[in-house]
Amino acid sequence: MMFAGQTALVVGGSRGFGRGVVKALVAKGMKVVALARGAAALARLAEDLAVNTICADATDESEISNILRDVEPDLLVICAGASLQLTPLHEHTWESFSRSWETDTKISFLWMKEILRNPPNRSMHAVLFGSGAALQGSPLSGGYSGAKRMNAFIADYAAGAASRLNLDIRVHCLIPPLSPSTDFGAAAAAAYALVAGVDIDTFRKRLPSPATPEIIGNAIVTLHQEPETWDKVGYRVNGDGLIPI
Repeated sequence: MMFAGQTALVVGGSRGFGRGVVKALVAKGMKVVALARGAAALARLAEDLAVNTICADATDESEISNILRDVEPDLLVICAGASLQLTPLHEHTWESFSRSWETDTKISFLWMKEILRNPPNRSMHAVLFGSGAALQGSPLSGGYSGAKRMNAFIADYAAGAASRLNLDIRVHCLIPPLSPSTDFGAAAAAAYALVAGVDIDTFRKRLPSPATPEIIGNAIVTLHQEPETWDKVGYRVNGDGLIPI
């Protein structure tokens, strides 16, 4: 099969886009290890797709080097993210406002830092996740937009550092739009529909070709199998495919 003999580590692989990535990679013959904090969701994933799992906190810096050494991934996909409080700016506390920075951005920073400081003795491909909110804002999501924008910068910084250090590490950042196909996306769509004064079905029809977990999974497969074609760092991804930024 296409990716036989290769291993992927999907951080945040138990649900949402991460689960879609796991499913797509398994279908292409790749050995997949999914990491997440929720034991129950990981157990369901393992039962459904027969993958290995690691129940751990991806923000725990002390565990990252051990996990990378044990798994030895050819492909690292980081799509983990915090659950958010969907309220206007003035209803946030600093803790709720900064939650995405302390989770989504922190995870990307710590894992990419570890790879660059202690590079593997083989080629590696890393994919981080931004968000369409990083390009156009998300006023009900606290610091989420800025955190996801920083993920795109981290991917770009890491790609540059890998090049200067002559490391065989490819880095991509995927930028999907708001998608009601995930738990977070569905909650966000409902919140924004309420603010707009329309029903959820009307609001969903306004969304520009949102990505599904299946579309995201296939995008990861495409980026991984065609390195010469997809040579930019950042790509938007939706129902129309991959669009370079």
